[in-house]
Amino acid sequence: MDDSDTFATHFKMATHNRPLLGLTIMVVEDSRFACEAMRLLCLRSGARIRRADCLRSARRHLQVYRPSVAVIDLGLPDGSGIELIEELCAAAPRIGVILGTSGDNFAENLAIAAGADGFLTKPLTSLAAFQEAVLSRLPASCTPPGPRVITDEEITPDPMAFQDDMAHMAEMLTADIDDKTLDYVAQFISGVARSADDSVLAQAALDIAHARADGVPLASNAARIAGLVQDRLHHKLVV
Repeated sequence: MDDSDTFATHFKMATHNRPLLGLTIMVVEDSRFACEAMRLLCLRSGARIRRADCLRSARRHLQVYRPSVAVIDLGLPDGSGIELIEELCAAAPRIGVILGTSGDNFAENLAIAAGADGFLTKPLTSLAAFQEAVLSRLPASCTPPGPRVITDEEITPDPMAFQDDMAHMAEMLTADIDDKTLDYVAQFISGVARSADDSVLAQAALDIAHARADGVPLASNAARIAGLVQDRLHHKLVV
């Protein structure tokens, strides 16, 4: 299936308040909380969403269909989203719009250097910013005609998605966790914590990154972040 070959038909169906109606957006994202935010943004915009939670899953999806837009997180459990951005940019025919996403400050330059058309900084909650990021990078002939509604709507993901992420991390934070896995866990938790505006959890993840860089033993930092994750599971922290 090739969704991007029917742009003209799709955009005839678009409306002023649903400007992405007819588009299929593939979101490659391992966080349920971040993906729930993307789902709401797509829903409000009229776009269909397909989710892949790792590089392997994304590649399986792409064997079956070609989406109109790809939004790719850079930190994935089986590698960097940069790999997938480079693959999609080199493919022919190319997906219409390829966007990188991350909560890390340095990530935008990496995504653009890999060939991405643009970048979405997490947390992304603005409906108008999301729609503009997609529409501004489509060919002029493929954008919906006439004026469109510019909304100041901010989306709020379901807190249960945050709980799902915490449960996943609790399973990974075992006593015998290796350094490579702990690096991934810290990166994952850092992104989710920023999206949830959880500064304590975000700082704990940052402390692990600093300890790794300084060659400091990680046992105490790993135990601390495991405790914080359990606190959020048991007390169902409001986000």
